[in-house]
Amino acid sequence: MKALLRLGSNRIIRGILLVLAAWYGLHFAVDSNIVPSPHNTLVALFKLVNSGLLLHMLYSLYRITAAVSIAILAGVPLGLWTGLSKRADSILSPVIYILYPVPKAAMLPVLMLLLGLGDLSKIMLIITIIVFQILIAVRDGVREIPGDLRMSVKSLGLSRGQTYIHLVLPAILPKLISALRTCVGISFSILFFAENFATSYGIGYFIMNSWTMVNYTDMFAGITALSLMGIVLFLLIDKAEHKLCPWVFLNESKQVTGY
Repeated sequence: MKALLRLGSNRIIRGILLVLAAWYGLHFAVDSNIVPSPHNTLVALFKLVNSGLLLHMLYSLYRITAAVSIAILAGVPLGLWTGLSKRADSILSPVIYILYPVPKAAMLPVLMLLLGLGDLSKIMLIITIIVFQILIAVRDGVREIPGDLRMSVKSLGLSRGQTYIHLVLPAILPKLISALRTCVGISFSILFFAENFATSYGIGYFIMNSWTMVNYTDMFAGITALSLMGIVLFLLIDKAEHKLCPWVFLNESKQVTGY
């Protein structure tokens, strides 16, 4: 496990170095203030954190955290119900297949009319998009439980609660966490779009406002802050996966250590 953690840290460092190298290359190739250097951007970022940028980041983090939490609370029970009940699957799956491909970002004006111009409409927009990812991941996790394991649980006489704890939850957790990673990435994209309407706080608003003010260094500082927020959230998800799903990494650990 420690070998895997070291490998993950090395990958992050290499990734950052590659991004910085590409950024510097683009900066020198463009030779314009449109693409400021990473050094100037980081200096601006540290200054902005002490002068209001942190508040924008906290607003965005609150919206994403609230949306993902509510989506999990709604999507996991529905996914379990759909995966365990053929009747529920016959009812919900057609609805999912109809609604899932619909570009729900276009629903933001409707949500703002129904829920107001505040945070609720923006949070609900994110929920309507990512809840399907969670629901489908949980449903498929339940469906992929091998039949012999189901029979083994029945033969052991486990109660419904014990079956959920020892069979269903271990089966769905890896897929749920993978879906969570996808949901976080989608949430940032949708949040950036939503924060450009009827708000004065949020990292999306800050980036577009800096662009409007032709302050490209602050704009890139906002983009960097958005990236850092994503890195922190992904690292937290990775840590949760190592804690909750240690069996997933057994084979990887053998490959890294060689035994």
